[in-house]
Amino acid sequence: MAGYLIANISVSDPKGFEQYRNEVAPLIARFKGRYLVRGGELRTLEGNPNFKRLVVLEFPSLTEAQRFYDSPEYAPIRELRLASASTDVVLVDGYGG
Repeated sequence: MAGYLIANISVSDPKGFEQYRNEVAPLIARFKGRYLVRGGELRTLEGNPNFKRLVVLEFPSLTEAQRFYDSPEYAPIRELRLASASTDVVLVDGYGG
């Protein structure tokens, strides 16, 4: 069953975040992940969500998503993100029904 990494990102340093984006994309692919949502227009239909830039990554499993996030290869790239944006990140299992 697929696993998903979902991030809500508020960019404070566009140049630094651009460097993060350029470096993280190939690593996501190496961990068999793919972008389902990468920014784009948000249309609020109900409630008052605090979404800024929404990113949804799909991995073959929740274990693979966690392996990507915890990997030593991602650690220095994650620091680029943390220095250039504030983020909320969650991992969630896909639906198998």
